[in-house]
Amino acid sequence: QVQLVESGGGLVQPGGSLRLACAASGSIFSFNAMGWYRQAPGKQRELVAAITNGGSTNYADSVKGRFTISRDSAKNTVYLRMNSLKPEDTAVYYCNAERTGGITGKIEYWGQGTQVTVSS
Repeated sequence: QVQLVESGGGLVQPGGSLRLACAASGSIFSFNAMGWYRQAPGKQRELVAAITNGGSTNYADSVKGRFTISRDSAKNTVYLRMNSLKPEDTAVYYCNAERTGGITGKIEYWGQGTQVTVSS
């Protein structure tokens, strides 16, 4: 059973930084892609950043230039470095991993979420 465990959330002032980590129970290269999503109260969950097995990355327009997704294969961990944080970045951040399989052709795994609050 795949497990994704997030850490690194917390309370930070506007303009501050945080680094989220997502530790996978197996090799991160067993997934086609891994990413970070977020969900603010009353809003739908949205993709923040993703990285493919080949290393390609993509970001939501709202975080481009401020957030960076990276990985450490030795630690089976994916990171999200968040700089210049804004109050609108406040949300629960979820780690996601997907691989080929299942009825639909894609199997997704989710972490439990970590709260990020940007407030003065």
